[in-house]
Amino acid sequence: MTLERSNIAAMQGYAPGEQPQDPNTIKLNTNENPYPPSPEVAAALSGFDVASLRRYPNPVANEFRQVAADLHGLSLDNIIPTNGGDELLRLMLTTFVAEGEVVATTKPTYSLYPVLAAIQDATLREIDLDAEWKLPGDLIQQLREMKAKVFILVNPHAPTGSLVTSAVIAEIAENFDGLLVVDEAYIDFVDPALEHDCVPLLHRFDNLLILRTMSKGYSLAGLRFGYGLAAKNLAAPMLFKTRDSYNTDAISQRLAATALASQDYAKSTWDRVRQSREEVFAALNVLGLACLASQSNFLLCTIPDSIGAPRAYTMLKQEGILVRYFDQERLRDKLRISIGTKEENDRLIKALTTICKGNSSAR
Repeated sequence: MTLERSNIAAMQGYAPGEQPQDPNTIKLNTNENPYPPSPEVAAALSGFDVASLRRYPNPVANEFRQVAADLHGLSLDNIIPTNGGDELLRLMLTTFVAEGEVVATTKPTYSLYPVLAAIQDATLREIDLDAEWKLPGDLIQQLREMKAKVFILVNPHAPTGSLVTSAVIAEIAENFDGLLVVDEAYIDFVDPALEHDCVPLLHRFDNLLILRTMSKGYSLAGLRFGYGLAAKNLAAPMLFKTRDSYNTDAISQRLAATALASQDYAKSTWDRVRQSREEVFAALNVLGLACLASQSNFLLCTIPDSIGAPRAYTMLKQEGILVRYFDQERLRDKLRISIGTKEENDRLIKALTTICKGNSSAR
């Protein structure tokens, strides 16, 4: 006998990237920022009044929401604080998607989306990206025909790192009758010369929800803090009806607000990641490991059949370097590699050079 709901019994859970126990492992598999949080965050943590933990935190994280509102040119009514960006996704589904309604995503995409849709007992529909990993030209038509209630788009895309322009996002929001969720987990690593910014679209569209996280750009993956940006009428039911009571704790609220206010420091780490991304991109291509141009903090590279992506993954792991392999359609010949520090990137390239040379000499 099982007490699980039938949809839970039938589904598979989310498989997170490997978390090594050896501190010497080079961890390039879960897209964390390779640099520590700002000095201001360290100071806020060391100066936190432990005695205050006997009291409940601010229920809606108003200190953080004010910092976020000021940064984005919005009001408190537009900010939804959550326990990581993943909680915002679950909150969105709980609030807006009924059993059996259609949740649409691209294929491939962030592998948590299908899991959360299955928990909600929604119907998942996947829309194939084209041969160049771009959205299909008939996207709106497909969304209409499948009667999608929600379309979730990670942008920059995972796992390719490609970017959909704000103009295209606006076109989707304008022509889609459902809720458009743009997951901007990796937005901080976009080249600033592109002047990409979807936040102003919130003033035009009340069916647009933007996800932000403190995990990537602000080096707080271990803290679990994220937030949503949306029009007031879209944010209100999540803030005041379906959100868990005290869903973010007092320490997280303080550190997240401090990190978000430390813009100069955060931007300096983004600049370093972008520079390293270009260096690793060039080095991988020299080795014959073709990479897609990326606007994120990772690269998706193709491993020649003569080596094989699973074999390359295993050989790197034996050298103490973790990357991500996906046993999925269109990805089985590829590895996703997070950008690390210069020293970590150099070790990666050295290991891959050995793998490629060994393969060449064996032929």
